[in-house]
Amino acid sequence: MNLTQLTVFREVMETGSISQTAKKLNRTQPAISLALKNLEKSLGLTLFERKGRRLVPVPEAHYLLAETTGILDRLSTISGTMEGLIKGRSGSLNIATMPGPSAFLFPRFISQSVGENPDIRITLSTRSSPQIMELAGTQNIDFGFADFEHSVGRERQYSTEIIRADCFCAVDRAHPLASRESITISDLDGIPMGGLHATHPFQRKVRLEFQEESANYNPTVTCQYFLPLVPFVSSGQCCTIVDPLTVATERELNLSQGQVTFVPFQSPLRYEYAILQPDHRPPSQLALKIKAGWKSEVLQMLKEVKANPHAVQIDEADDKQS
Repeated sequence: MNLTQLTVFREVMETGSISQTAKKLNRTQPAISLALKNLEKSLGLTLFERKGRRLVPVPEAHYLLAETTGILDRLSTISGTMEGLIKGRSGSLNIATMPGPSAFLFPRFISQSVGENPDIRITLSTRSSPQIMELAGTQNIDFGFADFEHSVGRERQYSTEIIRADCFCAVDRAHPLASRESITISDLDGIPMGGLHATHPFQRKVRLEFQEESANYNPTVTCQYFLPLVPFVSSGQCCTIVDPLTVATERELNLSQGQVTFVPFQSPLRYEYAILQPDHRPPSQLALKIKAGWKSEVLQMLKEVKANPHAVQIDEADDKQS
């Protein structure tokens, strides 16, 4: 007994005709007759009696039809589910992203990508970049989006795609620097500055930039990530150097109601984002589709704010040498 035989049997039960079954299944009548004969042979039972040109099922055939319908319907469901999985239209996804994009940009992208599809289940976690690296390394997420941080000491268990783009200086629109086409680190000498915690890799980079220019870095406001700094800038309390996705978020949400201007640097100060994918957790087609879509979305947003984005895949050797 095989699926072809069961398919032929169900159609014959519905049509009562070899010729009609052959037309419906796009097969020859001899092929239909042979499939039905082989099914009866495997069962040791005659399933139909001929009444003129029609085939009349015996009582046992009705029981077989109920079982056959269940099997073929289940097979159809499995086939549809697998097609959805293969084409990225169904499945589950576990993603972690750092606080800034998780506030608006990433949920918007996911909701637009998934739409009203009930066959996709999303788990979106907001974590710090080190936590996302840990989740990727322990194979507990499908992919993560984080600040790029170089590996130190131990072998990592995930692959990394980096997106580099230019930072901006956020200033109140009434600030003298707001009218400049571009600025330098020296222009910020001694000015009250907002920034991230001192242990954040980007904050260390900012301080190093000030040191190299012999400029005084004057921190007055410290936050975990960039978006909470915007109200302090809009009220004139400080300036701050922000990543370009914060610029994209502000342009979308207008949190400062137009009070903040983003000025580029004469010598670009680059920010690095990382898309992390576990090495030992084979990605689903859905995960690959969403990850590629998010990468494209990020690059497009960065282009729109004129941050000169550039994407690159790195290996472990590159990471440790950087």
